Amino acid sequence: MTHAPDPTRPLAGVRIVEISSFVAVPLAGMTLTQLGAEVIRVDPIGGAADYRRWPLTEGGESIYWAGLNKGKRSLAVDMRSEHGQDLVRQLIAGSGVFITNVAGRQWHSYEELTRVRPDLIHVEVSGRADGGTGVDYTVNAAMGFPLVTGPAELTAPVNHVLPAWDVTCGIYVALSVATALRHRDATGQGQRISIPLENVALATAGNLGLLTEAMVNGTSRQRIGNAVYGTYGQDFTSSDGVAFMVVALTGRHFRDLTELTKTMESVAALAQSLGADFSDEGERYRHRGALGALFAEWFTAHTGEEVTAGLSATSVLWERYRTFAETATDDRVTANPMFTELEQPRVGRYLAPGLPVSIDGTYPAAQPAPALGDDTAAVLGDWLSLSAGDVEGLFRSGTVA
Repeated sequence: MTHAPDPTRPLAGVRIVEISSFVAVPLAGMTLTQLGAEVIRVDPIGGAADYRRWPLTEGGESIYWAGLNKGKRSLAVDMRSEHGQDLVRQLIAGSGVFITNVAGRQWHSYEELTRVRPDLIHVEVSGRADGGTGVDYTVNAAMGFPLVTGPAELTAPVNHVLPAWDVTCGIYVALSVATALRHRDATGQGQRISIPLENVALATAGNLGLLTEAMVNGTSRQRIGNAVYGTYGQDFTSSDGVAFMVVALTGRHFRDLTELTKTMESVAALAQSLGADFSDEGERYRHRGALGALFAEWFTAHTGEEVTAGLSATSVLWERYRTFAETATDDRVTANPMFTELEQPRVGRYLAPGLPVSIDGTYPAAQPAPALGDDTAAVLGDWLSLSAGDVEGLFRSGTVA
């Protein structure tokens, strides 16, 4: 399933070999593909651990796989055999860029590969900073986030559904490749890059002040439910059960919210009784419970349609809570130029997102994901210049599939 590369994209002409599974590195490879690189995903015969991962179609095809491997080419190789390993090493040497989360394999280690390609860009994602294994959900458990997620009265940990560290790590991998390519263009030197998933999470927790708060103030963040820490934000429900998230970051937002809910006098009286200054977002946060009780009366007295109309006429930041099914049919998807209709073999026709970045006014469109081994013969011929007979011999011997 070969797609003609777009010569106008930033990474046109770059070739990358990827050995991976799950989220971080597949997302990185797909992002690099959408930026114009030609990415070969190399998998063991039969597929890596994510080839059949849920969600599945009724026919048992992985929607997950199709989502994270769009636009790549697929090569299936017996990577336990010496011949298979040698083929992959040749591909990596020819491309000059290798990304993987399959750590600890000597045959595709930086030391081994730079013997044949000294200017190799080698990016390896590991689970933990000490070299140990880990996935998003185990890394997240050690960060502190599950103990501040969920209702304030809850004591048990709550994992968030989004694999945030995998996603963030994937973007770091793509960024690292782009910067390493620039470095190699300038100096002729490759780079060895290591990105522990754990460090991505730790850096984020530190950058957001969650770790620093504990170090400097000696305090640890507490659960606050759906409130927004340090400012005013809260969820409300209309008279007909429609839930909304409302955020007032600025003084203007807050004034508009009090005017909409006709609580100006009540809020002023509350401020006076508490000795609070609600022009300060910290004060709004501190007294969020009392303020929320005042605002809630307006929401519970109006329908979801009325709340939508009222909030739309203000500067207040808001959105109605939606299911994935509702979002999939909303015009923010159906009318969004980032989404284009994709005929994905084995899965069906649907609107698929391309790169969420507009380049010169255009969103690079999604291309179908390959099935396992779709491009094996073509890649061996194109990249390694093997003859049809040589390729046929590799198929017959079971080295590739």
